[in-house]
Amino acid sequence: MASLVEVLQQTVSTNQNELTEAQRYLEQAAQDNLGKFLIGLCQVLADVSHTPVARMAAGLQVKNYLTSKDSNVKHHHQKNWLALEENCRVSICNLVVQALGTEASRPSSAAQVIAGIACAEIPLQQWPDLVPKLVQSVTNQGSTETLKEAALEAIGYVCSDMEPEHLTTYSNDILTAIVHGMRKDEQNLHVKLAATTAMLNSLEFTKANFDKETERNFIMQVICEATQVEDSKIKVVALQCMVKIMSLYYKYMEAYMAPALFAITVEAMKSSEDDVCLQGIEFWSNVCEEEMDLSIELTEAYEAGRPPENSSKFYAKGALQYLVPILTDILARQEELDDEDDWNPSKAAGICLMLLATLCEDDVLPQVVPFVTSHINSTDWRYRDAAVMAFGSILEGPNTEKLAVIAEQGMPMFILLLKDECVVVRDTTAWAIGRICELIPEAALKESFLMPLLTAMVESLTSEPRVAANICWAFSSLAESAYEAADGDDGDPETYCMSQVYEKVVEKLLQTTDRTDGHLNNLRSAAYEAVMEMIKNSPKDCYETVLKTTNVIMDRIQALLMMESHIQSSSDRSHYNDLQSLLCATLQSVLRKVKENDIANIADNVMGALLQMLTSSTSAGGVQEDALMAIGTLTEVVGAKFIGYMETFKEFLTTGLQNKAEYQVCIAAVGVVGDICRAIGRQVRTYCDDIMSILLTNLSDASVHRSVKPHILSVFGDIALAIGSDFKTYLTVVLQMLQQAASAQVDKSDYDMLDYLNELRESCLEAYTGIIQGLKGDNENEISKDVDLVQPHIAFILNFIEDIARDEDHSDGTVAASAGLIGDICVAFGKTWGPDLYRGFESKQPIHELLTEGRRSKTNKTKSLAIWGTKEIRKLKPKA
Repeated sequence: MASLVEVLQQTVSTNQNELTEAQRYLEQAAQDNLGKFLIGLCQVLADVSHTPVARMAAGLQVKNYLTSKDSNVKHHHQKNWLALEENCRVSICNLVVQALGTEASRPSSAAQVIAGIACAEIPLQQWPDLVPKLVQSVTNQGSTETLKEAALEAIGYVCSDMEPEHLTTYSNDILTAIVHGMRKDEQNLHVKLAATTAMLNSLEFTKANFDKETERNFIMQVICEATQVEDSKIKVVALQCMVKIMSLYYKYMEAYMAPALFAITVEAMKSSEDDVCLQGIEFWSNVCEEEMDLSIELTEAYEAGRPPENSSKFYAKGALQYLVPILTDILARQEELDDEDDWNPSKAAGICLMLLATLCEDDVLPQVVPFVTSHINSTDWRYRDAAVMAFGSILEGPNTEKLAVIAEQGMPMFILLLKDECVVVRDTTAWAIGRICELIPEAALKESFLMPLLTAMVESLTSEPRVAANICWAFSSLAESAYEAADGDDGDPETYCMSQVYEKVVEKLLQTTDRTDGHLNNLRSAAYEAVMEMIKNSPKDCYETVLKTTNVIMDRIQALLMMESHIQSSSDRSHYNDLQSLLCATLQSVLRKVKENDIANIADNVMGALLQMLTSSTSAGGVQEDALMAIGTLTEVVGAKFIGYMETFKEFLTTGLQNKAEYQVCIAAVGVVGDICRAIGRQVRTYCDDIMSILLTNLSDASVHRSVKPHILSVFGDIALAIGSDFKTYLTVVLQMLQQAASAQVDKSDYDMLDYLNELRESCLEAYTGIIQGLKGDNENEISKDVDLVQPHIAFILNFIEDIARDEDHSDGTVAASAGLIGDICVAFGKTWGPDLYRGFESKQPIHELLTEGRRSKTNKTKSLAIWGTKEIRKLKPKA
């Protein structure tokens, strides 16, 4: 034991050798006998004769063998814990409970260990007397203040770390302890803080208590009282409870809003303490988000012809006139040297104003506009900045025509403020101009302002990186808006309002990408992004500049590739890789705009440079991905001529497809396969055996990231479309794979998995569509017999579509893909199996409901495919 205590003391040593030696000793002890090691540590933790350092180190060691922030590691630790002998686990549990409340240091190490054990045991209905013991420690009059605090800490950790469903049976007991610690009579602030923190962590599983009015009233009372405590830590946590309650239990809050919540949160917003002020603002931001969700729910319920489950109480609209003056004042609470990345009341107030504008729409204008007009010329830079920030924050929500009038009135002032003496004002003005360009472009594009604005923006590209980055974003938005405002019915417009300065702007943006401080504030990538948008949204009379830019980008790529041999450090390598990625992305933009005859002159150089990148960047997944995507764009623009590059490119494509370690690279490679199929058509047949072999292997390989698989399934459709009847070679195995994928089930409570399921299903539908279209051939009057090979699978496909239709979580994309596939099945099999098919569709009511949903879709593609699919089914109806 003595040696263990000495080793634990050494874990905080400043001597690196002692530290390493201690770590090695502890790791070896855990490996030799984990149970014995944990008991030894818990004995140190429970023994008050040892130093606080040794006891704390012992607790930390035990905790590290019980839990982790990484869910996989945590699961592994819990498995190891449960594998220990029962008497060993019981001894450890007894020792840590014994240690509770005996430590001089905060937070309690014993409380953290208890939570680690509880998370492993309580879900399996083990350690049933833990919660009662902790509650007893809090409520027992004989308990010391330290024991109460530590027990409440333990309760808080357990509530925070465990899934709510495992604690619902204990909710009454837990609340009893928490409320006891939060009550007015409790004088010890440490106990009160631990109790309030536990309350915050327990709110999710106390739903049954919130559903009962008397219990809810009592909980709300103790929380409201805790917000009035002088201690700011307790006040902040109590306010956090209110913020969370507003999200979880909005429907119950009407009884508390006027008498308590409004006054408490407004007072908090006025506080000079940042942490308190932030929670007051957060409360109202949360109210806005809840009421936006309820507004969407109301619209959906109205469209479905049913009453909404919950309705908005319009708290934000009612409080608007009181909130806005406070928020606009808070906008001016900042210093010139504030860290841009730090979250502070000024930033929070801007976000809250944005939410209020989105929710309350025109009602926000009379509240905010007077503040803007009266402070935009203020002698105090903070108020000038607050005025610009306030205006920029309300541009989404109110009527755009009303906003455009206000923006036009303010535009001369905004142009002037881009040269303000204060960098913060210049930065906020650049951001606000970017918002105007994006959301009410008609104000920026007005003839009387456009040239002065463009001149000021070009000059601001030499400003500080934070300002220049916002200006780049403004150029991105302005380019798109100018292009859309020009008259180009089908293709690029002949000219547009920025044509006369187009070359100058692109040149200046390219110079900005070369700034030595371009790595700050994301400036370099913002400048390249702006170049891409300028190129993408260019009219015909700016084509020469597009060509010139293409040459500049190619020259930069060549120069960069020659620099590789000079890379000396990991930061050099990182900078080099970032540049390659940016240049690849920019290259994609320019390639899409270059005319066919000009592409022929540069295609060889482009392909050569991209292949060189793929050769030299084998360990840089980001560059590999970007280079492959650029090659995908090249296939689109050179079309069938890409066959000339296939022999050289196939080994790089194979490497990309087999890159399991970096799944984004693999996805990009799969995307290029689809691009090649569309570009060279049947000529891809030569390479199909190798490609299909890798794709099928990837599908069966559990170590390939799941997000790759939908892309592979979808590309089967592209390959089938390209090679037509030759796809018969792969048909049996591919249909088998599709059947497996189409039958996949996921945990519906996990939104990520729900999105994945929809993506997987959409890919299956796209694959079936490509296969049927490819096998039936291009001649609508004479459908190839090859398509009959799919006929035995039609019943499964229709059941699959029916499953999708029944699933209330299906996406608009799956509706569109289902409708398209239905239409293709009707066309391909209508002549031979028409009556049977018709009866098949008629017997599946969910499919008709899916098509009806598609015909009502707001997405044009979904709507037109659903209309077409419905028409094709009707054509099959047997004539009487």
